[in-house]
Amino acid sequence: MTAADLARLAASGEGPSLEFKHRVPRPERLAKEVVAFANTDGGRVLIGVNDDASVVGVRDAEEEAYAVQHALDTHIDPPVRVAVAIVPIPATQRDVLVINVPPSTERPHFVVDETTEAVPQAYVRIGASSVEASREAVKLMRHRPADEHGVRFEYGDKEALLMRYLGTYGKISVAGFAQIAGVPVRQARHTLVLLTRAGVLAHHIGPKEDTFTLPLAA
Repeated sequence: MTAADLARLAASGEGPSLEFKHRVPRPERLAKEVVAFANTDGGRVLIGVNDDASVVGVRDAEEEAYAVQHALDTHIDPPVRVAVAIVPIPATQRDVLVINVPPSTERPHFVVDETTEAVPQAYVRIGASSVEASREAVKLMRHRPADEHGVRFEYGDKEALLMRYLGTYGKISVAGFAQIAGVPVRQARHTLVLLTRAGVLAHHIGPKEDTFTLPLAA
């Protein structure tokens, strides 16, 4: 990638696959961005680019690259494989680090902190933000496509009620299904995840809550 390529990329602004950082942030903060990309559709973190998309670079790219690797090694489980490129900025004696994060086949990935008792947390990318993944999103990430063959579920009164509701309103959340079906949230989540694994429903990650629709409405 050249400096001109980098400038064009930065000009596109932050979004689902692009994050800017003035310099390497706290390790857990950087881990959060990388995990979110790995758990979603992949993306790039640009170190040395301001929020306004101005390319300013960093003074010591090697030191920053070491900080990046340290953050990834100590705060992500399971590890995420990334590629880090250093792009020189002409006439500035500065560089930008480009962290390329592919979509992972080993998701879900979690941000961990062994120095505290904090619970490991998975993140996903929504728009220009990295947000906590819902329990249902994590459950669905744990299942690989090869696991979906032969998924079985019981189609009873509650499932029929769900289909009628979706036919009328288009989408439903875990809490919404629990309410209309009169079941605990845990049971509602299990049913929706199972139906999604079976291909009966489509799952949509949202900024406040995830929703489920019929596949044709996805």
